Amino acid sequence: MNARFGEFGGQYVPEILMNAVIELENAYSRCKDDTGFNERLSELLRCYAGRPSLLYYAENMTADLGGAKIYLKREDLNHTGSHKINNVLGQAMIAKEMGKTRLIAETGAGQHGVATATAAALFKMDCEIFMGKEDTERQALNVRRMNLLGAKVHCVTSGTQTLKDAVNETMREWTRRVSDTHYVLGSVMGPHPFPTMVRDFQSVISREARQQILEIEGKLPRAVIACVGGGSNAIGAFYHFIEDAEVELIGCEAAGLGVETPQNAATIANGTTGIFHGMKSLFCQDEYGQITPVYSISAGLDYPGIGPEHARLHQTGRAKYAAVTDSQAVDAFEYLSRTEGIIPAVESAHAVAYAMGTAGGYKKDDIIIINLSGRGDKDVASIARYKGEDLYE
Repeated sequence: MNARFGEFGGQYVPEILMNAVIELENAYSRCKDDTGFNERLSELLRCYAGRPSLLYYAENMTADLGGAKIYLKREDLNHTGSHKINNVLGQAMIAKEMGKTRLIAETGAGQHGVATATAAALFKMDCEIFMGKEDTERQALNVRRMNLLGAKVHCVTSGTQTLKDAVNETMREWTRRVSDTHYVLGSVMGPHPFPTMVRDFQSVISREARQQILEIEGKLPRAVIACVGGGSNAIGAFYHFIEDAEVELIGCEAAGLGVETPQNAATIANGTTGIFHGMKSLFCQDEYGQITPVYSISAGLDYPGIGPEHARLHQTGRAKYAAVTDSQAVDAFEYLSRTEGIIPAVESAHAVAYAMGTAGGYKKDDIIIINLSGRGDKDVASIARYKGEDLYE
């Protein structure tokens, strides 16, 4: 496995974690090509997670917007309600192979925390989740789900009390108990091998989508669109289309109140090269390399960096990254709910918003696939608050 994507990636961790990172790299190297491991994982993805996920033709949306035919890759239908289960099941299996008995994880929107707690229950492992205080409040439903599954949720009160700080605390905890603990990192970020390993587990999305669209339409899509925070659902949706030069890859990052304001999390738009959380990538930072606070209505996209493979795809021009504001995402959240009867996660709504603004510019025989990374039950209350509405009216 190559530890870098061009200049990005690497293993920038304290010495106390190097043995754990090397142990994980060796374990993944053994497992990734092992027939027995892959057969067990495939069976879990099929009978437990509910794969393959559906590729749904959004007929109403297509007719309303004009232009390209729009398909939704329905990761929201997976067990636990998002794409996160794809990666967590694989990492939990590797943790068992390494003899670990405890899983820890960071979470922003709570979907990765729920998936990790689910896998821990399934594999009879202890589980602790670190979540920023602000995120525990706006994603209270997922906190309750994690507790119900047997996980202990730690409310992180340092820093901005969001995803960045949850990652910090999880890494600190990992240094305390590397002997029996595996850190189930939730995105394509962090030190090698996490970006590659998580990418590989999430690439099931694009492998299925590519096969499905060829079976349904007999040709490849004109574009694949996905939201981007750290970037796991997007790289999963992009990966098996990267060699198809005619397919546009479009990542939608969180512009918050606007990329020209301090209240955004648009790393590609505003970030510069730096080192943070064990990797070299692009980050929102000041001239001294200190990470700056970021903001998004979406707890899952509220992260000041992006995975190193995305940084490389941006650098080479293979993928395009667009910034979508809170108001655009909220409009898309309501639009998809009312047009197709599908309530998307507010993270996924960023990708829906971009498609709403661009679909009409494509030809009628063009195809767009939007990766619907998660369902939006968790966001209904926060969207109501954002709009100043009474939840029970």
